Amino acid sequence: MRAVLLAFAIFWAALTSGVAQDLSALARLEAGASSIRAEGGGVSVTLAISQPVPWRVRLLDGPPRLVLDVREVDWAGIGEVTRSAPQVRDVRAGVFRPGWSRLVLELSGPMHVAESEMQTGADGAAILLRLEPAEAEAFRAEAARPEPPDWAAPKAADLPPPVARGEGPVVVVLDPGHGGIDPGAERDGEKEAELMLTFARELKDLLSRDGRFRVVMTRDDDVFVPLETRISIARAAGAQIFISLHADALAEGEAQGATIYTLSEEASDEASAALAERHDRDDLLAGVDLSAQDDVVATVLMDMARTETAPRVARLAKALVVSIKAAGVKMHRHPHQEAGFSVLKSPDIPSILVEVGFLSSARDLKRLTDKDWRAKMAEALRQGLVTWSEEDAAIRALRAEQ
Repeated sequence: MRAVLLAFAIFWAALTSGVAQDLSALARLEAGASSIRAEGGGVSVTLAISQPVPWRVRLLDGPPRLVLDVREVDWAGIGEVTRSAPQVRDVRAGVFRPGWSRLVLELSGPMHVAESEMQTGADGAAILLRLEPAEAEAFRAEAARPEPPDWAAPKAADLPPPVARGEGPVVVVLDPGHGGIDPGAERDGEKEAELMLTFARELKDLLSRDGRFRVVMTRDDDVFVPLETRISIARAAGAQIFISLHADALAEGEAQGATIYTLSEEASDEASAALAERHDRDDLLAGVDLSAQDDVVATVLMDMARTETAPRVARLAKALVVSIKAAGVKMHRHPHQEAGFSVLKSPDIPSILVEVGFLSSARDLKRLTDKDWRAKMAEALRQGLVTWSEEDAAIRALRAEQ
């Protein structure tokens, strides 16, 4: 036991000592909007963060604790979070592995995760957990579950060679959100990751049969794919359109219906700064080697790419909104919105995020699980992509003649 405790102490010393050096955080904790409090006989945990990130939660024993792993969240200020739950003896945070941070809640006894979800909105996101007392045997069985298998994702070598721009079918990369250790939103036994994978497969089949599109998916199984890998897959495939598919959860009444998101101006600046710091520059712009350029030149080149891409993205969003509405599919009261989603940060690929619906809405959940409704939605997206691709090709041809 003494050896176990020593190893545990060394582990946490390594975690806390590496925070500043090893973590380039994409999101930060909003301590004032977070809390860990007793509720009934259990514990309610609210962790507000500045933007959505991949995450997973699990239980471990010796001592009993809840472990929350998140993609690049800066937990500075965790000590300021309101705590009024005697069942939580201690809270610690640090770097878990490159690019991932970990939050640990040491528990006074066995508990189980009764509810877990991430709610997202224009102002950020919140991880919501509900812990309730558990039988010791059941807790030990849950805590003894092995780690999930290594994360898997398509490799560039597995993808077909990209076609030259203006030749052949339009290359569309479909990105079913979440997957593997990151289930996304959950409700009534349905998981966002599974629903979006199903919809992506159906949309891929529809677009492929159209003949004007070639479709690549960032994942075709229930596996976790890091955000950076999703972008790299799109680039390796020669993507001309990148569509990330989601079905998040927000407070009931605040969100219902399909929504088209594009990257906001403010988020573009933040994304550019993060890209210059966290990625090899020669992976940012297809055909442009930035490895010998300094940060100022790299930023200017990315801004130039976005200057050309931004109006194309705006036209893409408009075409999809018009097509979805024409199909009679329910849309959010603000059908086109802007947000700082990291997955939309590629400067030279027109990228959008489609909230196909919201799991927090009972009506949307019913639609998302209806095969006929999904087929209607997929057809609306196909028609919008056809309209946009024809308009985009005409504009590029006109500019080439000038």
